[in-house]
Amino acid sequence: MKTGEDELVQRIAKALAFRSTGRLTLGMGDDAALLKPRLGFDAILSCDWFLEGRHFLPRLHPPDSVGWKCLARAISDIAAMGGQPVCFLLSLGLPERVVNQDKGWTATWLPEFLRGLRRAARRFGCPAAGGDTTQTRQILISVTVIGEVQTGLATRRSGAKPGDRIFVSGTLGQAELGLQILRSGAGPSPQNDSALRKHLYPEPRLALGRWLARQRLAGSMMDISDGLSSDLPRLCEASRTGAKIEAAKLPTPKAPVATSKTHFDALRLALNGGDDYELLFTVRQKDVARIPRSFQGVPVTQIGEITRDRRIVTVGQDKTIKPLFPRGWDPFRKNNER
Repeated sequence: MKTGEDELVQRIAKALAFRSTGRLTLGMGDDAALLKPRLGFDAILSCDWFLEGRHFLPRLHPPDSVGWKCLARAISDIAAMGGQPVCFLLSLGLPERVVNQDKGWTATWLPEFLRGLRRAARRFGCPAAGGDTTQTRQILISVTVIGEVQTGLATRRSGAKPGDRIFVSGTLGQAELGLQILRSGAGPSPQNDSALRKHLYPEPRLALGRWLARQRLAGSMMDISDGLSSDLPRLCEASRTGAKIEAAKLPTPKAPVATSKTHFDALRLALNGGDDYELLFTVRQKDVARIPRSFQGVPVTQIGEITRDRRIVTVGQDKTIKPLFPRGWDPFRKNNER
């Protein structure tokens, strides 16, 4: 029996429904949602695509991880502004093979996808407010997140100054390593492997972003979604600065036990690996001592300095200076898929 759009919307609404915090006064089921403004706060708006064959591979990525990740990666943009998510809109394009629950892996794809999305919505306190559905040849997911930040505290990319120190959260390149493990087909379960878990179920650094904003410690901030080598130039471009990164200080991933060290390049992963959703931020030199080495169990590492010279370079252990080229994720580059 084929599923019409009304029935599909009802399935989605039922799967994602849970008690809101009161800000969302009218959610799914009407022409539009109603959100009560909060005095003294600015709204943050962000949207993100998540496409079959480009950002995820249905036969490789569990559908519940696709549901989790499509929301988590959009919420990471809210974290990068020092904000808190309020609700999200889901636009979903589904092929007939998924909607009509044909035989094979498609039979459970939609329910498991919605289960993962619901878990993420609850985990990050971000209920579904509505969205749209249509039929497509491949799975197309677009998530729009509405967040908020106290007026005057939103942290932008454009505030870095020469002499500021550069920090990152977490381990860089770990999600890319998780993707490599997943593709090898020989990896452990996500519960037993931090790299695989980070690739499949990333955690946006909401608490750290809010703390940095409230303490007014981050002069500039953004999330690392495409890799440090691609995202750092964007921060520097917005701030009209350069940067010097000390390669030895980068928090790099550890090689899996079964990996040949001759084929494992931790530095390349840390510089170019995408999908980490860690925070990249700058701090005035006088405030560096106030930055903890870890925040709620998440490592925080100083990796370099903002420079007046608008070049972006890395400094090796032997003091060799090399230009840093953007070699992270680029959706317009051929053969780029996650």
